[in-house]
Amino acid sequence: MTEPDILPGVSHLKSPARSAASDNAPVAETVAEVLARVREEGDAAVRDYSQRFDKADLTRFEVSMDEREAAVAALDPQTREDTEFAIANVRAFAEAQFATIGVLDDFQPRPGVHMGHRVIPLERVGCYVPGGRYPLLSAPIMTIVPAKVAGVDEVIACLPPNAHQAMIAGCHLSGADRIFRIGGAQAIAAMAFGTETVPRVDKIVGPGNAFVNEAKRQVFGPVGIDQLAGPSEIYILADETGDAEMIATDLLAQAEHDVRTRVGLITTDKALAEAVLAEVDRQLETLSTADTAGDAWRDYGEIAVCDDEAAMLAYSDLIAAEHLQVHTRDPQETAGKLRNYGSLFIGPLASVVYSDKCAGTNHTLPTMAAGRYTGGLWGGAYVKVVTHQWLTPEGVQQVAPAAVRQSASEGLEGHRRAAALRLERLQAK
Repeated sequence: MTEPDILPGVSHLKSPARSAASDNAPVAETVAEVLARVREEGDAAVRDYSQRFDKADLTRFEVSMDEREAAVAALDPQTREDTEFAIANVRAFAEAQFATIGVLDDFQPRPGVHMGHRVIPLERVGCYVPGGRYPLLSAPIMTIVPAKVAGVDEVIACLPPNAHQAMIAGCHLSGADRIFRIGGAQAIAAMAFGTETVPRVDKIVGPGNAFVNEAKRQVFGPVGIDQLAGPSEIYILADETGDAEMIATDLLAQAEHDVRTRVGLITTDKALAEAVLAEVDRQLETLSTADTAGDAWRDYGEIAVCDDEAAMLAYSDLIAAEHLQVHTRDPQETAGKLRNYGSLFIGPLASVVYSDKCAGTNHTLPTMAAGRYTGGLWGGAYVKVVTHQWLTPEGVQQVAPAAVRQSASEGLEGHRRAAALRLERLQAK
């Protein structure tokens, strides 16, 4: 099955063999069962599912402070230094972003009508930290650090029981207040509903597998979520100045995340497209993670050749890739014409791997074309901006007559009376 050429001026040298969006196993029924049991039975259900899915027989879920400190002490000194380097960069960028959110104290659209908003941190947030094939030490940094910058009272981290010990260290160094060895849909359920040992949270953030994603979808409403994240994605825009070796290297670097990673090149130069296709095959011969990256490239890899820059930009905005690299003659100019993406990497020196690990921009980003309507995780995701108003007698005289008339025209007599009462009392004085 291949994707059709859905825009004029775009053809494919390589089309995806499968669709990441529709390739999920049917997990909704299993997740619904997990959520229902955890909601009803609490810790007992969590323990049962931990045994069933993670082969972990745990007498307690929470990681003690002694265990947290031991995990940090066990880190290789260079690994700890690099982790703290990444934390510092992510914190610095998160603080700079968060500083752009302002409090609106007193806006007066009309005399006597006062309005404003407050920026209030969430009380408790749950950060899901995926286990994955490798210990992804950057994962807890990206969800926990911005929460602490935003001023969240309590940050809960959940990670699979079999996650590498270094992941516990990452959660601790990032500032998690409590850490639990619970993974999968049962972790989402525990954080959403609360159990005897896991507190209920106000919002759940962080990526995970199909079961985690479906669980987040099903609990959304009473509990907030950041987004529904699918498999990772990278697309590269390039013209004739693109470097085939560098482009192939970056595509495969992301492809080694998962066999369902979506990777693609969108170019105006057919010769470059052919060179990248050959270069990917060449590099796979010596790549130690070729079993994963090769499957991802075979099933979800894409090379689109566009007639001109306009078609290239239009196709990129249609894809709305999670990670979008720009390798053109004037990458800054090209970047300024783009609208839809999760995070943008401008010029050949800016690689997704830097953001994935330690540069400072957040790697928790929208996938599956969600970049058309949202951006990635940041401090603003951990606060609520709530409005308020107060009126003077002059303000009531400004707005009440219109409110009375509108309520009457809508047939809402209770509304009309509430609007009129204050005006009538003022006029009676």
